[in-house]
Amino acid sequence: MAGDSRFPDVDTDGSERSEEMEIVVNVGGVRQVFYEDNLNQYPETRLAELVNCLSGGYDSIFSLCDDYDPGKREFYFDRDPDAFKCIIDVYYFGEIHMKKGICPICFKNEMEFWKVDLKFLDDCCKAHLSEKKEELEEIARRVQLILDDLGIDASESRWKKCQKCIWKFLEKPESSYPARVIAVLSFLFILISSVVMCVGTIPDLQVVDAEGNRMEHPTLDSIETACIGWFTVEYVLRLISSPNKLHFAFSFMNIVDVLAILPFYVSLTLTHLGAKLMELSNVQQAVQALRIMRIARIFKLARHSSGLQTLTYALKRSFKELGLLLMYLAVGIFVFSALGYTMEQSHPETLFKSIPQSFWWAIITMTTVGYGDIYPKTTLGKLNAAISFLCGVIAIALPIHPIINNFVRYYNKQRVLETAAKHELELMELNSAEGKAAGSRSELEDLSREGKEAPFYSSRIKVSHSDTFIHLLSEEKHHRTRLQSCK
Repeated sequence: MAGDSRFPDVDTDGSERSEEMEIVVNVGGVRQVFYEDNLNQYPETRLAELVNCLSGGYDSIFSLCDDYDPGKREFYFDRDPDAFKCIIDVYYFGEIHMKKGICPICFKNEMEFWKVDLKFLDDCCKAHLSEKKEELEEIARRVQLILDDLGIDASESRWKKCQKCIWKFLEKPESSYPARVIAVLSFLFILISSVVMCVGTIPDLQVVDAEGNRMEHPTLDSIETACIGWFTVEYVLRLISSPNKLHFAFSFMNIVDVLAILPFYVSLTLTHLGAKLMELSNVQQAVQALRIMRIARIFKLARHSSGLQTLTYALKRSFKELGLLLMYLAVGIFVFSALGYTMEQSHPETLFKSIPQSFWWAIITMTTVGYGDIYPKTTLGKLNAAISFLCGVIAIALPIHPIINNFVRYYNKQRVLETAAKHELELMELNSAEGKAAGSRSELEDLSREGKEAPFYSSRIKVSHSDTFIHLLSEEKHHRTRLQSCK
């Protein structure tokens, strides 16, 4: 059919249009009828363009739809009918709500096809769409990291290759069995150093120096030195092999690593050189203060524990709930401490000397600790204590549920993302294997037509697991995976 041909019932001057022209659209088997006035509210959309496309002939019509029936004057689209039913709400209500069960990314693609701006999407649906986009970006990032680990760039220098190997060896325990062993050893060194720090404070295990001062046992000091040596070597190797030194240096977990290592060397320096610059008592106090900083090494466990990382993220996402918890407690502490001070003033042996001192009683009462060092003695004071106890339980319990939900949601999300990333790699591997097998079969057919022996080449059809990944990294394949189709 020529590009300028016309359908029999289409008049180029538009005389076939009535005052209320009907546009019949069939989307995935679902038939919808629209009126020209409704569609022209948004002239930039695809449905509105159908109103004026009849006078443009074959090229104009089929540039907008997949098929057209001149007899029924019906436009056919091979698109998702469920998404279409949601999108057409913009012509009647001026906004769009996405139904439950529709993929947000696919829905966004449908809106782009129908040329409807995303600003018409309701805010709640936009939030859902943004969340799914972030999940897909995270999956793509994880897949890319795995592919980068598998990739081998021949143009890289030997030092760059060595840096990558060291980084993967220390940062990615799942990459190999030796890397997993190193991660376990690092975890054990953290536990050992933490136990040594605690055991070293037991008086029975301490020794007395020449001046009569208690100090840690030399064996515990040796173990401490060995652990610090391991942490130092690990940190230096990770710093040297890091692809981005600045980002590495200012990362929170790496700052924790420095805080766990630095007190040992500062204490060592003060012990040997500080005595010449200041009094011995001041040196000992400074060393003791630095030893307290050794507790920072317990946070190194977060590097090897996904549970601690999830808890940290849940607390970050729960700042609002934590703020509410502190606000409830602050209000209750102020009110009940003031009431307790006022009610206890009539008792001659009152323990409530002032309102600021009563803050401590209110804190331990509302948090259900109750040390018993301060307690009411009058009847009204005891009643006030009972009410403050109940209010404290309620104030603490109310924000806990959202915090738990954030923890569970993030933990489940991480598991889903990890599974999705592995699934994407499996799909990419399968597509690569199919492409190579198809290419080998076509090559065999060409060889057989040329009269060459095919059995010699038949082994080339078999694609190993490693071949699939390596060739996938070096060659550009255009297979559609689930991740690519969603995008």
